[in-house]
Amino acid sequence: MNDPNLATPARRIPLQIDVEYRRSYARRSDKGCLKNISLTGAFLETPISRILAPNDKVTITLLVSGRQRQIAAHVVWHSERGCGVRFQPTNQRDVQIVDDLMYFVESSRETQRTVLDDIFKKVS
Repeated sequence: MNDPNLATPARRIPLQIDVEYRRSYARRSDKGCLKNISLTGAFLETPISRILAPNDKVTITLLVSGRQRQIAAHVVWHSERGCGVRFQPTNQRDVQIVDDLMYFVESSRETQRTVLDDIFKKVS
């Protein structure tokens, strides 16, 4: 029996990106911050006054390289700092923007490492 809910979580990439999110039944959006992300979900830091509960359905708006995409998700768990969400992509473009965001974050870190390595080589 292969239950996808019991599967090992996908590798998370730490980041800090401001996003808007909206509960499925809400009229207005709130602001939060993604603190880590994977192809399957993310940790969404939320204001203490806007705590989301497990099974809440939310739409998260991502902005990557000028492309804006709204991705459906549901809350898997929550804490005082925020919540874990599982993405519910409706098409390949939803998956692609998450993948592009992960690539952008990792390649930016690699560039920073290369620059720091170059600086340390010149200093030593």
